[in-house]
Order: sequence, then structure tokens, then C-alpha cells
Amino acid sequence: MQFVGRYMKRSVIICLFVLTGCASFSAQVLPQKEASPALQSTKQNTKVTSTDKLIAAAVEQVGITTEYDPAYVKLTYPNGDVPVKTGVCADVIVRAFRKVEVDLQKELHEDMKRNFARYPKKWKARAPDTNIDHRRVPNLMTWFDRKGKALPLSTDAKDYLPGDVVAWDLGGGLTHIGLVSDLKADGQNRYLIVHNIGSGAQIEDRLFDWKVIGRYRYFGSSK
Repeated sequence: MQFVGRYMKRSVIICLFVLTGCASFSAQVLPQKEASPALQSTKQNTKVTSTDKLIAAAVEQVGITTEYDPAYVKLTYPNGDVPVKTGVCADVIVRAFRKVEVDLQKELHEDMKRNFARYPKKWKARAPDTNIDHRRVPNLMTWFDRKGKALPLSTDAKDYLPGDVVAWDLGGGLTHIGLVSDLKADGQNRYLIVHNIGSGAQIEDRLFDWKVIGRYRYFGSSK
């Protein structure tokens, strides 16, 4: 995408499947919204922060992760990953956080070993599983919440800042997750979302397309 190329030049550094808890939709079922070609980053020439690196790591996936595949895969541990060209919505988040030295596979596994009863039971798992736990949206939501990173839900776009992780209810028990970028489409007062809902990693204006059920801010104040 042309606008992604412009974004990366500007940077300094920079699941419908019960197994994962993410949802995949074809273009016929849920059309992709095209972002305006005239996009502007609100980031000025200031010191690069962890949030900047997190956003850039998410945006970098656009054009690289071009497929969606929720299949259960045996992974190495820690730092295990499926082939970078594919993945689910949760993998966008996991890959971005690894670029800021937060391995969500390891973090979730260690917390689940100590507090397994605190995590969702919708998959009827009897013990933590390093291959899939971090790739399930409800598990990520639980982990962010347990770390004190949850923010109040809001229907006001200005409350969603670059670097925020957002989770949605797609209906029918399906969940989705993405990251708020620091890019806005012309004439819009909300930031674009980096996510994978079936066609690989995309950056689109989708913030309020579905019911928001989670909002998390890892870096900076969550008050």
C-alpha cells in the first residue's frame, strides 16, 4: 500500500475460529474499507518512544502478513511464531509487542501457570498451552487487564490513542483484536487500526465498526 510506504519512510526506528478466539471474514461477507490515500501521521520529529516502536512494528506487518490461518500450530517456546506471511488477529499484537521486548507468549504462559483459574475456559483446556494461549483474544484481554492496563470503554474516538490495543465483539461469540496506529485519514477525527480480520495485516478505519469490549494501554498511564 502506498500510504504504508510513506509511513515507513517517515519512521525513525522503528480469529471465525473457536480455536483461537479470533474471527476471519471473506471480503464478500465483510468488505474491507479502503483507507484514504491522503494520510498524515500526527507524529512530529520528537524522541522515539516505546509506543512509537510498537506502532511501527504493527504497521510493518502490512504487506508482509498477507494471509489469515487460525490452524493450531506447534510452536517453539519462548518467541515461537507461525510463518510471518500468515496468522490471526492476535498475532499482529504478539509480533508488535515482541519488537518492544515483550513476549506475550511467555508472559501469558507464566501468568497462566500461576493463575490458570483466572483465564477463560471456553476452549475446555485443562492446562496452559504455549502453542495457542497467546493467540486467543480473550486470553490477551485477561492478561492486559490483570496487568492493570485496561482503560474504560468509550464511544469517543479521541479516547483511543496511538498504541492502544482494542478488542471487539463481532457477534456470535466471536472476538477480534487490533492496534491503534498514529495515522488518520483526511477529514477524520480517529486513528486507523492495524489488524488482521481475514486478508492479512491491514491498516484501516475500523475503530467503531464493531462493539468495543476492551481497551488497553501498555505504555504510559492507563488512568
